Amino acid sequence: MKVELARAFQELLTAKVRYKLYYGGRAGGKSFAFADALLTLATSKTLLIACVREVQNSIRDSVYKLIADRIHYYGLDNEYRLYEDRIVNLKNRSKFIFKGIMEHNAQYIKSVEGVDICWCEEAQKISARAWEILNPTIRKPNAEIWLSLNREEEADPVWKALALKPDEDTIVRKVNYYDNPFCPDNMKKLALKMKQENFEEYLHVWEGEPRREAGNHLIARMDVFKAMSNEVTVPLNAAVLLAGVDVARFGDDKTAVCLRRGRQVLSLQTFTKLDVVQVAHLIAGIIVDHSPAKVFIDVGGLGAGVYDILISEGFAEVVMAVNFGERADNPERFVNKRAEMWARLRDWLKSSLPVKLPKTDGLVEDLTAPQMFFDAIGRLQLEAKSEIKKRLGRSTDVGDALALTFALQNVDFLLKANGKNRDYAFIDDNVYL
Repeated sequence: MKVELARAFQELLTAKVRYKLYYGGRAGGKSFAFADALLTLATSKTLLIACVREVQNSIRDSVYKLIADRIHYYGLDNEYRLYEDRIVNLKNRSKFIFKGIMEHNAQYIKSVEGVDICWCEEAQKISARAWEILNPTIRKPNAEIWLSLNREEEADPVWKALALKPDEDTIVRKVNYYDNPFCPDNMKKLALKMKQENFEEYLHVWEGEPRREAGNHLIARMDVFKAMSNEVTVPLNAAVLLAGVDVARFGDDKTAVCLRRGRQVLSLQTFTKLDVVQVAHLIAGIIVDHSPAKVFIDVGGLGAGVYDILISEGFAEVVMAVNFGERADNPERFVNKRAEMWARLRDWLKSSLPVKLPKTDGLVEDLTAPQMFFDAIGRLQLEAKSEIKKRLGRSTDVGDALALTFALQNVDFLLKANGKNRDYAFIDDNVYL
């Protein structure tokens, strides 16, 4: 059996992990790739493969027809027997079965506990309760669970369970139409047409982004994706380097560090399981190696300890303490410093000159997560970080690190304080050449 599998899906055959989650938009080829990979494995060795959905009222609800069509496509009709509720390889006895997860009775458990690979098609529709049933039921040693999905909501249960904080036994891969070498030209034309006419809908249908929850989000996804696609390089002598450090507050949060030079974000990095001393030494190394003009540190939690260590080590002129809850520079417009910094970030993304964001995992979700409100006197305030985490299952660590680089209204004095003639000009409060 000779199969052409797109490079993006080759880990289905090679990765030795329990969870393989692939998501993306229309025409990414996920279903065909999963079916072809499973047929490749089932033809080469004896496997029990379960193809599941949350509820399966009939075999027509399953991927039975897709598997059967691919068997015919590869000329394997004499090797496989198609029954009403299963497909069997006549040579090595590999078997495909088709189940609804919520058929959770004793017979169901018995029929799937020996499964080698479980394929969850349209996994975005699997409820938290169904996942709680399925996951421990696939119990055979070295068994794998494959999940293909087009994200629907920002807090899809399977996404929250596996993709927010993937461990070493989980791979999460995004595959879209432009990653699929077999995508027909007419589908590419449809995608580009929607991209021009309705960018927000394009992001959901063709880029695999979830639909936005109801609410007034501060930053639009279109502005983030546009900044990711821009080509901007800011010369060293055109702007000072600024760093933002959001220190992890809880065990599952990440310490995030952002380096920005004017219109260009140079890097966004995250670190886990670092104590305050390790974070302080990390930042000290960045200061020595990259010479940022200012390092803005969130001191609302454990960051205060990082700031104190850096001060004691002689970096007082570089580091600056920022408390998200402190008074804004413009208290008539913003409830606190956090709202003000994020508003400056939003304005930076919308500036007349293009700005550049790196394609960092989680950045889109972070930047577009906060919802905005206005208090009784019309000042901007943001949804609390704790509420965002409760709603989406994640903290906006990377977004906060970038927002911290906007702690100062402008950095004109930093450019002048350097003592050198620099070719720069401010475009607005946040953007300069």
